[in-house]
Amino acid sequence: MGHSMNEATPPARPASGEAAAGGLRINHFRQILLWPVHLMPLGDAAIQDHWTHVCNGAPDNPWREVEDEFTGNPSEFQERHYNEFVTFLPAVQRFLYGQGLGKAVRRGYGESPIRVLRRHDIAQVRVTLSAGGPPILFNIAHVDLYFFFDIDVAMLALEIHADDLPLEVAQETMFQFGRAYPAYWQENGRAGHCPQRVEWLTQQGEVLAVSDYENRQKFLSFACQHRAPCVAAHWEYLLKPLVLHHTDQKGPVRYRQLEYYRMPLMAYFAMERPDRLTRADNVRLALASGSGDSSKLPLGENYFDDFKAQHCYDRFQDNIDGRDWSSTNYWSCGLSFVVTGDAKNRFFVDTERGFLARFRHQHFLLFLIAHFHRAALQMFSDQLAGAVSRLDVSDNTAVQAFRRETRQALEAFLRFTHRYWFPEISDQAQTRDLFALCRGHLGLDRLYEDIRQEVQDMSQYLENEAMRRQNETVVRLTVVTTFGLIGTIVTGFLGMNLFSWSDQSPATKFMLFVLIFAPTVLLTLYTVKKSRRLSEFLDALADDSLGLAEKWRAFWRIW
Repeated sequence: MGHSMNEATPPARPASGEAAAGGLRINHFRQILLWPVHLMPLGDAAIQDHWTHVCNGAPDNPWREVEDEFTGNPSEFQERHYNEFVTFLPAVQRFLYGQGLGKAVRRGYGESPIRVLRRHDIAQVRVTLSAGGPPILFNIAHVDLYFFFDIDVAMLALEIHADDLPLEVAQETMFQFGRAYPAYWQENGRAGHCPQRVEWLTQQGEVLAVSDYENRQKFLSFACQHRAPCVAAHWEYLLKPLVLHHTDQKGPVRYRQLEYYRMPLMAYFAMERPDRLTRADNVRLALASGSGDSSKLPLGENYFDDFKAQHCYDRFQDNIDGRDWSSTNYWSCGLSFVVTGDAKNRFFVDTERGFLARFRHQHFLLFLIAHFHRAALQMFSDQLAGAVSRLDVSDNTAVQAFRRETRQALEAFLRFTHRYWFPEISDQAQTRDLFALCRGHLGLDRLYEDIRQEVQDMSQYLENEAMRRQNETVVRLTVVTTFGLIGTIVTGFLGMNLFSWSDQSPATKFMLFVLIFAPTVLLTLYTVKKSRRLSEFLDALADDSLGLAEKWRAFWRIW
């Protein structure tokens, strides 16, 4: 799924003196960020095609569609592509890869509903984590943008990597790098929990965009004016030509944020003797909470009583019966997915068949699916909340708009359930268990049931409203029929040749017809207008418990 990019660029090396003497070092560090955003509607169409507006082929547009390995030359189809494909259940395979029917997704679900765009202009990122600290240079493996057919969600995927990093630098990169905007500022003006500086670089080292976390007035003014957070300049640059929904900038597609300002992340640690990681180190990795004293837990001891049971998957940690299980641990808290292992184990660092290959392909896809589910459900929740907030029962136009939006939401949620919702994605034990671990911490089942109940409640409201209107119509027709019965009997009685109209001229007959027709129409319309009160009067008249005075008052209330 677009993760087979060859990495010809040599890994970056940090400057000397970055870590304290004797500190643990990471032979190879890799981090993948996922940033889900909510795409704004382009028009009144029920199904949007945002990706076609982003990938428009303009010379200044950096995004180009990625042709996956399944549509290319079969001789170039590699074993790791096959290993990735067979990991998943057939329904998930169709979701990820389609059925080999081409690429025009609008012609049917037989083709993959995922569109991946990639930009190649950004090759490196230079991150300064603290004031006065040395900048760390990371190579960028890929910058991808995922679109999903019929779902107004896009997901930015950014993968960075470096070699020979101090443990604390890798921990702080996990903690600080994926911040869409600052949460607060310190007294010295530095943005809290954010890098001091982030720079996107070309292959030649030219600076394309720089972060502006320190521009406090920009973020404060934007939040005051739009009641929404602004996005840091370097992330804003990365998503162009997409533009933030509340800004005055012009762009083909507008977006707004769906989640917390920390982006979900995956991290890979290959190091010598991973058993040297203390319990506190593993906790900080699992929670992506930054660096700290390896001998002290970041929170109270009671909080971590069953931490490993809830957050760790250690199936491959121990050496059993002389077999080397690569001392590998997986950690997840929903927001993060971290794997640690032995850099000397060839299988752990193998990019074709080993754990690194799985991390960048199978594990990335399971993490992507889990967070796509969460983003889509949050998008549905926003849409339903917006539809209800615009409902005004006294405004017929607003009621009609609510009815239309609710029907569209029902149809979209039904299609999402049958096309995208997978409680299980694989029968392979490792992938199945890791997916369950991620979605369990994300609370996907509970979130899905909440949204499903909201959709059912709105559907039930529409059904009750339709039933109420139907009952009112039946009452009005019944009242009109009841009072029309009097006129029917009278006209029938008059039709018993009491008056001889047969000898009259046609003009006289026509005039008599008009004289009878016009009052009858007016009387019928007046009866419909008063049908509600007439119905109340008939109910009072039929109620034996009411006295004559109450019945007269009910009759008087008609007028």
